Amino acid sequence: MKSLFKSCVCLLSVVGLSAGSMSAGEKDIVDTAVAAGSFKTLAAALTAADLVKTLKGDGPFTVFAPTDEAFAKLPAGTVEGLLKPENKAKLVDILTYHVVAGNVGAEAAMKMKEATALNKKTISLVVKDGALFLNKSKVTTADVKCKNGVIHIIDSVLMPPADK
Repeated sequence: MKSLFKSCVCLLSVVGLSAGSMSAGEKDIVDTAVAAGSFKTLAAALTAADLVKTLKGDGPFTVFAPTDEAFAKLPAGTVEGLLKPENKAKLVDILTYHVVAGNVGAEAAMKMKEATALNKKTISLVVKDGALFLNKSKVTTADVKCKNGVIHIIDSVLMPPADK
């Protein structure tokens, strides 16, 4: 029963992402996320970091997209602080840690042990009980296809390791 419920939740998420005048596969990553309605914080962060144009580009990109609920799990004031102009470099580091060059579908990702993000830092990939985890963040919906890549929805914000 639990797996049926999870499947329904995933299906509803994908249906929500593909709603609108075009299917998700016809929109770029940014427009697909915006159309879904559950990525307002991510969209604001991408705008503040000047990354919208990049993720609307040719790609392909694989984006591990935290929902608004995922951002809400951060300590109070974190998002507001990151959106300030003086914290742009840190915001860019965090957001580019959610992006991998190339089109990496869930099937391929589940066979990987790690991936290198656009910020050149390593993300650990582990499969537990049939679910893909990036560091400690769980992929809740996989393989949302876009014209310039793929989105995998995650349940918490990935924080890049500190520079050595």
